[in-house]
Amino acid sequence: MSQVNMKQTILRAYAPASIGNVSLGFDSLGAALKPIDGSLLGDEVDIEVAEQFRLEVKGRFADKLPADPNNNIITHCYQHFIASLEKQGHKKSAIPALKMTLHKNLPIGSGLGSSASSIVAALHGLNQFFAKYFGNVPFTENKLLLLMGELEGQISGSVHYDNVAPCFLGGLTLIAEHKDQVVLQLPIFENWYWVSCYSGITVSTAAARDILPKQVSLANTIKFGRQLAVFIDALYRKDEKLAAAMMLDVIAEPYRKSLLPRFDESRFFAEQHGALAFGISGSGPTVFAVCDNIEDAKIINQWLVDNYIQNDTGFSHICQLDSSGASVSHF
Repeated sequence: MSQVNMKQTILRAYAPASIGNVSLGFDSLGAALKPIDGSLLGDEVDIEVAEQFRLEVKGRFADKLPADPNNNIITHCYQHFIASLEKQGHKKSAIPALKMTLHKNLPIGSGLGSSASSIVAALHGLNQFFAKYFGNVPFTENKLLLLMGELEGQISGSVHYDNVAPCFLGGLTLIAEHKDQVVLQLPIFENWYWVSCYSGITVSTAAARDILPKQVSLANTIKFGRQLAVFIDALYRKDEKLAAAMMLDVIAEPYRKSLLPRFDESRFFAEQHGALAFGISGSGPTVFAVCDNIEDAKIINQWLVDNYIQNDTGFSHICQLDSSGASVSHF
């Protein structure tokens, strides 16, 4: 596409919500979500050429973000991306200024990878926008992941990939952080339904980390490693029963559940009504239940709507894993 036509084009990037940890994989596993009813569960970012950089914020949860655009993570993404382009050898005079519009559809502090969704949509969108503008993709998938992790670290206080990786790549991901291999994608059970319910309250990642013990017992360390290894083996052998049996959180859930009203009651109901597994999505308060049939998923979803949701900002979706991850469109 010519640079003249790019000035008349708006690119829209979408990045799905995600489940960090997936119970058994603290800071190591992540899963991207896609509601089965076709609704969007994730943030969107529009990008277009402008006279100077400008950020506009819209969407259901826009009012929960900083009023000053300079404090918005999308601005930081833009600045970081442009600086990276310059380090790559692009002249500043050849890089057009942009207007970016964030459609903030995910609640902040929800345990659905809200910040990751904004970051991934922004950086993936910028990479694809400049691919059209320059004629080639500026950054490889792996380099882009590293940028995403850095930006996520600005919010959470440490670089981690368990939300940005599945949000960007889709599916179920295992964090490797080995040389040039940041992430590994894992097999999934396509017949599993993931009921994901956000209660409406806010749990900050910092608070959820502060409540955790500074040390983990030897017994739980061994159990954590065994569960993760057996789970991954079961995925490759397509052993649903064994994989689901490993989905227990021995690291964070025993402490974090105290931050989530009606958690134990919700788990009990879900397990009594066919859930293969039940856990906290990321730092919470969103919880998820895994089912192998839609009937059980509908029953659990309705109960969570009626009993786990605390206020009118809460919601619940029956999802499957989003195998596509981040995407872009033009209009």
